[in-house]
Amino acid sequence: MKAFEPKIVAFCCHYCALAAADVAGKTGVQIPTNIRIIRVLCTGKVEVDHILKTLEAGADGVVVIGCKFGECYFREGNFRAAKKIERVQGLIEEIGLERDRVKFDFVPGPGAGKFGAILNNMTEKISSLGPSPLGRQ
Repeated sequence: MKAFEPKIVAFCCHYCALAAADVAGKTGVQIPTNIRIIRVLCTGKVEVDHILKTLEAGADGVVVIGCKFGECYFREGNFRAAKKIERVQGLIEEIGLERDRVKFDFVPGPGAGKFGAILNNMTEKISSLGPSPLGRQ
C-alpha cells in the first residue's frame, strides 16, 4: 500500500510569501513536494468559499500565508484573512473535520526558513490527521 502523501494548497501573498518562496528556492530551503502554491495579490482576497471549494476538490489541507500583521501591503488584508480562516475552521469543525486542516500564518519577504518551516509543519500536521474525507469518492 502506498504511503499517504497529503495534498496541501498554499495561498501565498505576492508581496511576502512568494518573495520568501523565491528566496527559499535560491538558497536551497527544502519545500515539500506535496504543496501546491497559488499566488494571490493579498491574502485578504482569499474568500471562505475559495478555501471550502479547495477542500471539496480533494485538498487534505489549506494554508494561507501572508504578511506580518501591521506590514500588509494592502494595510489590513492579513487581518481580514485571519478572520476568514477562523470562520472556515468553525465551519469545517461543524461538519466533522479537524480545524487544523486550515491554517493562517505569516512570513516576512526574505523569510525563506520560516516559509519552509510553515509548509513542513503543515505537511506533518496533515499527515498525522490522515486523508480528508471530502473530495474522495
